[in-house]
Amino acid sequence: MLPGSHAVPIMSLEVESAPSPQLLADAFSEFIAASTVLEASYRDLQQEVAHLGSELGERNTELSKSLEENDRMRAALQQMLDSMPCGVLVLDRVERIVMINPEGRRLLELGSVHIGSLQALSRISQIDFEALAGAYDSEVAIETGRSKRWLAVSRRDLGSAGDSELSAEQLDELESIWILRDITANKQAEQERETARRATALAEISTILAHEIKNPLASMELFAGLIEQDPGEIAQWISHLRAGIRTLSGTVNNVLSLNGEGKPRLSPLRLGECVKSGVEFVRPIAEQAGIVLSHSTEELLPQVLGNEDAIRQIILNIVCNAIRHTAQGGSVEVSTRAKRQGGATRVQVSISDTGYGMPEGVMQRIFDAGFSATGETPGLGLTVCKRLMAQQGGEIRVSSRLNKGTIFELEFPAL
Repeated sequence: MLPGSHAVPIMSLEVESAPSPQLLADAFSEFIAASTVLEASYRDLQQEVAHLGSELGERNTELSKSLEENDRMRAALQQMLDSMPCGVLVLDRVERIVMINPEGRRLLELGSVHIGSLQALSRISQIDFEALAGAYDSEVAIETGRSKRWLAVSRRDLGSAGDSELSAEQLDELESIWILRDITANKQAEQERETARRATALAEISTILAHEIKNPLASMELFAGLIEQDPGEIAQWISHLRAGIRTLSGTVNNVLSLNGEGKPRLSPLRLGECVKSGVEFVRPIAEQAGIVLSHSTEELLPQVLGNEDAIRQIILNIVCNAIRHTAQGGSVEVSTRAKRQGGATRVQVSISDTGYGMPEGVMQRIFDAGFSATGETPGLGLTVCKRLMAQQGGEIRVSSRLNKGTIFELEFPAL
């Protein structure tokens, strides 16, 4: 080495050795194994895809069949709606008409005119459907020239409904379905039945009047002849004539009260004075039958709300009933008094007799129209009494003992 020179180290180059055959063989084996796994997985995936494809095809087939069946069902339902003998309207929540079947168009005489809303339908059909929206069942009349048609309108609320022409959003908005039926024939039948009923009632009334009037008229004719033949007893015969006339008056009033549809006009009145008037009206009938008729009234009775004519009719009917069921020489007593009941004041009229009395079975039926214990009367008087008492807010009760007599009690709420 020369002086002043530096020594340069000699680097040794290390040459990498090539992989050993064993290492390559192992790596190749691992690759083969991985490829085999991947190939198996690929085959499994292919099989799964094929299986899913098969299932999807089956489901698509089933879905197609289901859709076809739904279409057939919807078409059948639509055909059913179109052929129904009643009209059908379907409305949404804002009262738009989403469907109306042909019968509905025929009943409402719409023809082929497009109707979009309930308001338009009300204007064209002469029926105020908007006013009917708050009711579930209604009956309306349609004037067509000289004739009249009646429709029954039924409305029902809907949740969800199906229709082949509506979207899912529209299905959720359905509100109600309306059913229209032509009930003109029913109405005409009802009118015919009412006409027949009135004719039958008129025939029955005629029979009743003929039965009830026959005997008093015969008696009045007899007494009129006695007045002519025996002027000395004219007062007695006139009294009998008055009894006959008042019996006829009571019969006519009973028939009118039973078949009349109106209610008596009510006003404040003194019940004691009204009852006294009724007793005096019927007194000639009691005298003719040989019955002692008495009357008593408490002083300072409170007023009641009633009708004088109705109360006199009630007194006449009950007293005449008592006279018919009391032997000659017996008595009928009418009294009026005030009573306190449950903190309220009521005015009571009591009509008691010393007659034959009634068994329990008869007493339960005496207020039934047409019932007569003896069969000698048409059985209207006590029925009319119960009806007139109810119309005046009063009550009627009866108690009886065989061979001891009967008591009728009339109670009116005091003003």
